[in-house]
Amino acid sequence: MNFAPRLFLAILWLATPARAEFAVCNQSFDVVNVAIGQDVQGEFQTEGWWTIGPNQCANVIKDELTSRYIYLYAQDVFGQPILTGTTQMCIAPRKFTIRGITECWSRGDIAAGFIEVDTLKTQRWTLFLAATP
Repeated sequence: MNFAPRLFLAILWLATPARAEFAVCNQSFDVVNVAIGQDVQGEFQTEGWWTIGPNQCANVIKDELTSRYIYLYAQDVFGQPILTGTTQMCIAPRKFTIRGITECWSRGDIAAGFIEVDTLKTQRWTLFLAATP
């Protein structure tokens, strides 16, 4: 039986020129570990992990958003996926930065399904993870 909490996304767009960032806020009752993917100089790159406690936020990208699309994957503290999508990218069990998203297994990485977030080319974006009833 799978007891992993189900999450849904609530996306809040904040158009303020003061700070550029991509933040993830955890409004669930569980600690989540988050990985992101984005285009970096013409090649996809994934990074992780940010551990976000209940009712906390993490600025996972602190620089100006250069990619319209940011990709997100989340898992619980036991490594079970709780937010997955259809875009396959590479992750690792411990803190990582991985260039490239193909042939994850042959490189010693793990393939995971990331969700695609359209930031609408804004400078600041906040994404909320919340438990479903």
